[in-house]
Amino acid sequence: MKRRAWFLKGSALFGFLFLYAPILSLIIYSFNESKLVTVWGGWSLKWYSSLFQNDQIMDAALLSFKIAIISATLAAVLGTMAGFVLSRMGPFRGKTILGGWVTAPLVMPEVITGLSLLLLFVAMESLFGWPAGRGEITIIIAHTTFCLAYVAVVVQSRLSSMDETLEEAAMDLGAKPGTLFFLVTLPLIAPAIISGWLLSFTLSLDDLVIASFVSGPGNSTLPMVIFSKVRLGVTPEVNALATLMILAVSIAVIAAIVIMRRQTKFQQP
Repeated sequence: MKRRAWFLKGSALFGFLFLYAPILSLIIYSFNESKLVTVWGGWSLKWYSSLFQNDQIMDAALLSFKIAIISATLAAVLGTMAGFVLSRMGPFRGKTILGGWVTAPLVMPEVITGLSLLLLFVAMESLFGWPAGRGEITIIIAHTTFCLAYVAVVVQSRLSSMDETLEEAAMDLGAKPGTLFFLVTLPLIAPAIISGWLLSFTLSLDDLVIASFVSGPGNSTLPMVIFSKVRLGVTPEVNALATLMILAVSIAVIAAIVIMRRQTKFQQP
């Protein structure tokens, strides 16, 4: 038993080091005085100052965060609707096809998704004149398309495992469908929706392949800018930017955990 316990602890420690040691080294080297990312030259904050003076990176970061927030919000709304229909509407004609369409982006290669969306936007522009070129709108549509699949799966799973007696009790007390959904069902699935939103936000912020297909000149997202810079050599500014992103994501995750814990305590008698 002792050997097994030590083995489990050692495996867990190795796993955590494998995952977080590169992130920790990136954070440390963002304070490096030297311009060479592999040579330590002392502690300094100059690369953070240089980062905020780099208009290309800052504009790309603001664009990426804007697209990620809008795409995650749209995906949360549409994915919740899709998950609710697939879980609660019962058997209907085309349900299997709808479920396949909703979950298809989960298994579709990003190259195929990006190419198909590009061809779709080109055909729509030639037929309807919209969208006029590729840019922010097309990236938002593309990210919403593949992000809503993740939200739908999470919400559908939550609805399938949820106790329906609470909804039945509300209906027995005379609650209308709209009141039932917003006052009973929605608070119960709120943790799943928040999780889906955070997952969609991360996927949109991290996407490179699909955005490369559907973006146009002057609408480069942050991953596209970083990828173009990395090919020429990593600069300490990229480390500083990654550190700020890790800080922002960590704050968002902690806030989501606090909200979900409060929601769980509220549901407990």
